[in-house]
Amino acid sequence: MLDELEWRGILHATTPGLASRLASGGPIAGYNGFDPSADSLHVGHLVPMFGLLRLQRHGGRPVALVGGGTGMIGDPSGRSSERNLLDRETLEANAVALRAQLERFLDFSPGAGGAVMVNNLDWLAPLSLIDFLRGTGKHFTIPYMLAKDSVQVRLDRGLSFTEFSYMLLQSYDFAHLHREMGVELQMGGADQWGNITAGLELIRRTTGAGDDAHPAHGLAYKLLLSPSGTKFGKSETGDSVWLDPRRTTPYAFYQYWLNTDDRDVGTYLRWFTELGREDIEALEAEAAARPEARAAQRALARDITTRTHGEAVATEAIRDSEAMFAGGSIEDPSVLRSLFESTGGFTFDPSTLAAGAAAFLADAGVFASRGEARRAIAGGGVTINGERVSDPAFVPHPIAGEWLEVRIGKRRREIGRRAG
Repeated sequence: MLDELEWRGILHATTPGLASRLASGGPIAGYNGFDPSADSLHVGHLVPMFGLLRLQRHGGRPVALVGGGTGMIGDPSGRSSERNLLDRETLEANAVALRAQLERFLDFSPGAGGAVMVNNLDWLAPLSLIDFLRGTGKHFTIPYMLAKDSVQVRLDRGLSFTEFSYMLLQSYDFAHLHREMGVELQMGGADQWGNITAGLELIRRTTGAGDDAHPAHGLAYKLLLSPSGTKFGKSETGDSVWLDPRRTTPYAFYQYWLNTDDRDVGTYLRWFTELGREDIEALEAEAAARPEARAAQRALARDITTRTHGEAVATEAIRDSEAMFAGGSIEDPSVLRSLFESTGGFTFDPSTLAAGAAAFLADAGVFASRGEARRAIAGGGVTINGERVSDPAFVPHPIAGEWLEVRIGKRRREIGRRAG
């Protein structure tokens, strides 16, 4: 597993003894934490999801820990401000939704190698403060905790005691899973390294292991940044790209990956697909020779959309994408309906069409004003249902009595649907 993570460029650090433990051939259980602060995971979670997937493929047992308890506190790692705290009922409902998404990536079949999802609320909620301080708090000094990067970056901006205690709770999670389920490995992003090593220290102290013993292990992934240095996982508008199709449509999800920068596509193919090294290198070579074909981006977008949403939905997203950016007009009502549902559009009242193209397009929000619409029409840049509009008073006839396909310039296409 480590060799694969290495050639894929994912591995940031491991603790001493992990390589020899994996080489021993015995199955190992490893976990990754998932924050249930939303009812969906987003593409930033794909890194730990693929980490668990690869652990399972190499014979390990993946444990997905949903932080129903720690989610009520908030992890300061990688954050510049304190998050809003959610109530217990919301966090529990979100945990159920996350399980369904994880099932797209992990095999939860019963058995020794089947994935397991646990919620740390189950053992943190009954824990008394006195027991926690006596059993966990006494093993950590304030200087040790202050030295962690996740704490250091927040000291000048304000760090509540609630968030300061998060490290202890995550350490308790690792110790609990190690004791109750035999979990030996915690995985996470590089910004979690301090919390991971704190958990290892707690396990070493509470099990009585010597300084040179390695009863548990840690593994950190590199942090993935965009070419501009921003955190991976945001769309061009700055919104998160979600795995839930109600939050991010499969079409928009596919487009996000299709629009991957040429500088990133090789990295994303290594991180977010199960394609082998030779296949990835072949796609990179093709991208270098013919970047305009975007073959690597298409392979990436198809693979991850299929894994996330299923083959049928991915095929539909690809069809919609090709139709949306094709040169000709679209006259098939079923394609127009699919595009409207996946990409959005505008609605129109048939009675407003008589006012002319400039008026109804502005009133529908396609243009900011009637003046802007008239200027676009005068410039020859507006086509409705395949017909170039030259007169602002032009009255279009909806396809099948329901659809308008409006093209503005070479790149913009809007789908209109009759209201009601």
